Amino acid sequence: MQSSSKLFPVALVSAELRGDLVEDVYRLKPNNSPDRSVELALTRLGLAGAARRGVPVILLHGGFANRRCWYSAGGHGLGAWLARAGFDVWLAEMRGHGLSPRNQRYRNNCMSDYARHDLPAIAAFVAEQCGRPAHWLGHSLGGLSVVAALGCGALAAGQVASLTLFGCQVRRLHWSLKVPPLVWALRLWLRGREQLSAGRQSLGPEDEPLGIVCDALRWYGLWGRFGVAGEDWAAALRTLQVPVLAVAGAGDRTDPAGACRELLECFAAAPRAYLCLGRAQGFAEDYGHAGMLAGRHAPREVWPLIEHWLQHRCLPATVGEASATFA
Repeated sequence: MQSSSKLFPVALVSAELRGDLVEDVYRLKPNNSPDRSVELALTRLGLAGAARRGVPVILLHGGFANRRCWYSAGGHGLGAWLARAGFDVWLAEMRGHGLSPRNQRYRNNCMSDYARHDLPAIAAFVAEQCGRPAHWLGHSLGGLSVVAALGCGALAAGQVASLTLFGCQVRRLHWSLKVPPLVWALRLWLRGREQLSAGRQSLGPEDEPLGIVCDALRWYGLWGRFGVAGEDWAAALRTLQVPVLAVAGAGDRTDPAGACRELLECFAAAPRAYLCLGRAQGFAEDYGHAGMLAGRHAPREVWPLIEHWLQHRCLPATVGEASATFA
C-alpha cells in the first residue's frame, strides 16, 4: 500500500462522510523511538465540500481518555465545532489509546516517549499535509505532553502556532502523594502491573500504562519536578514565545485553577491569557475537569471563546473578569 506521507509510513485506514463532516483516520508508523512497534492513530475532521483546507488544529486527549473527549460518535464536541468553523482538525490518540494499537513496550510508555518521539512525528505529518504549523489544544495530560515537548526541545516554537491548555498543572494533587510512606506503599501495590485500570477507578474509558502513572507520582511528590534527570521542563519554558491560553475550571478538583495559572506563568516571555470558568467570572457553573470540554453549558459558553482565541490569539473583551492577559 502506498504511504500517505514522504516522511515515514502512513496508512489511510478509513475515509468516511459523517453528516456534514469528513472523517479520515490515518495510522502513523514513524519508527523514531526505541520501540519500533509504535503506531499512532490520527483522525482528521474537515467540513464536507470545503474548497480548501482551513488552519490546522491538533487536539490531544487527557489521561484515561481518547479522541472521543473532543468528538463524540454522534458528531458532537469541541473538535466537531472547530471543524464546522472552518478549521482543519486533527485528533491524536496516544500509544495504546483509542485507535492506536498497544505497542510492545506498552507498560513502559511515559511522558518522555510522547514528548520526544510521538508529538514531533504528529507535528511533521500535519505540517506536511497542511503546509503550516498547527495550533495545539491539550486537555490535562495531553496538554502536559505538549508542554514537555516544548520544554525538552523536541518541538520547536516555530512548530506551534499557539497552545491552549485545558486543566493542566504540575504542582498539586492529592495530599497523600506528598507523604513518602504512602507513595512507597502505592509503588509497591503497582509493582508488576502493566497498567492502571480506568474502569475500577471510574477514571475514564481507557487504561493508562504504568510508565505514565510513575511519571505522575514523581511530578506530584514531595520534591517533585516536571522533567527527567538533568532536565527541568517547566524552567525551560521561560524563554519561549508561543502564544498560550490556560483554561481552568473553578470547580476542578483534579487540577485546581490556581495551579493551572502557576503553569501558565512559567511561559514568562510568551503572550499569555488565562480563562477561569466559574460563576464568579460570569459563567453558568463552576466547571469541572471534564465539564470544561463537554459540560452542558460548554457549547454555548466555552467553545466560542476557544474559536475566538484561535482566530485572534486573544479573548473577547466581553469576557471581562473571566480573563487576564499578560504582556
